[in-house]
Amino acid sequence: MKSVLITGANRGIGLETAKQLSQKGLFVYLGSRDLQKGKAAVKELNDKGFQNVKAVNIDVTKPETIISAKNTIEKEQAQLDVLINNAGISGTVPQHALETSIDNFEDVFEVNLYGVVRVTQTFIDLLKKSPEPRIVNVTSSVGSLTLQSDPNWQAYDDAKLAVYASSKSALNMYTVHLAYELQDTAFRINAVCPGYTKTAFTNYNGGEVEVAGKRIIKYALIDQNGPTGKFFSEEYNETGECPW
Repeated sequence: MKSVLITGANRGIGLETAKQLSQKGLFVYLGSRDLQKGKAAVKELNDKGFQNVKAVNIDVTKPETIISAKNTIEKEQAQLDVLINNAGISGTVPQHALETSIDNFEDVFEVNLYGVVRVTQTFIDLLKKSPEPRIVNVTSSVGSLTLQSDPNWQAYDDAKLAVYASSKSALNMYTVHLAYELQDTAFRINAVCPGYTKTAFTNYNGGEVEVAGKRIIKYALIDQNGPTGKFFSEEYNETGECPW
């Protein structure tokens, strides 16, 4: 049975992704910075008939929790097949380039970029033990430099979030470098935007969470002929690939 770790998975898109991967027969480690909330989410899934889901305490800003989660998964599975770096925060809004505080930038980058780096570097050895390792970095189309520079983009005036957008651009760049360094291996590593989705993150505006989950899972389970080092946003483009 393949195993997957999803960070920030006790609610929203992360929880939906956990649900869908459980349905597909994977053993799901549901990462939550609050273990009790994680356990409550697992109970919710179990009550609905979903199996092979376990909560693990993982706060991407606290290395000791990441190491502890890694030790648990290594003991129970010996390897990790899929890592979904889903945990993220938007930061305090509004986010004007000339007025937003450095503290706001630091808080968001701590989770959205540094947290991904911490988790990925900690789990890379377990992923290397998988015959078909996959990493999905959950990003956003607002991190696209091309779209942010295009006055014809439908979200041009609405997506000017200097902090959040910058963090996702940086995450996209990290994804490119990670894929490059592992290009001659079985890894498939991509940045995936699930789209503007009805969750607490968006005050429940946007598309359905089930669709967002499917978009992530598509790249978490791609075969060896699938892409790596790419940026996908099916909300932007039905063919999937998004301009950097």
